[in-house]
Amino acid sequence: MLRKFSRSALVGAALVAAVALGACRDSGKDQLFAISGKLFEFNYRLAIATYVITLKPLRPMVDGQVAVVSFQNPAGGDPLIVNQKIWPKLPHITLTSPPLTCVVKDKPYSVSIRIQDSNGTLLQSIDTTMTSSEDQTMLPDRPLVIGPKYELNPDLAGHPDGKLPDAQKPDCSKAT
Repeated sequence: MLRKFSRSALVGAALVAAVALGACRDSGKDQLFAISGKLFEFNYRLAIATYVITLKPLRPMVDGQVAVVSFQNPAGGDPLIVNQKIWPKLPHITLTSPPLTCVVKDKPYSVSIRIQDSNGTLLQSIDTTMTSSEDQTMLPDRPLVIGPKYELNPDLAGHPDGKLPDAQKPDCSKAT
C-alpha cells in the first residue's frame, strides 16, 4: 500500500513539474514589448477623449526604434496614425492618439502597433482592441478651462456642466 502511494505521489509530482515547466516556457522570446495598460482617457476639463496604451519593454531597447500606431477612427474614415520615437532609457512607452470624436461605450476599436528599427525594418507587431466604458457624449461641448492658468472658459458662462444648447455636435454618421 505504501509503495503504491509513493509511486502515485511520484507520478503526480512529475506531472505537476511538467505542467509548471511548460507554463514557464518562453513562448514570446522574440517579443520586445508587451502591453501593460490600455484605456480611453476622457479629459473632462479639456473636453477631449484619446486612446492611451502603455508598453512594457521585455528586453533592452535600442536607440532609433519607432512605434507606428494605427488607431481605428471612431468617427469613421481613415485610421489615425501616430509615429513615436522610443526612448531607450524610459521604463515604459506611452502611446497616445490624437483627440477622438464619436467614441461609443462598449464598442471594440482596433489598434495596431508596429515596432520598427531605424531602417524601418519590422521588429514586432502587436494587434489589440480597446473598448470604452463610457460614451463620449459625457464630455462637455467645449473645454471647461482655457489658457495656461486654467481660466474658466467664457463660452460656457451660465452652463457649468459644459453643455451648450445650440452647440454643434460632431458628425458621427460614418462611425464604425
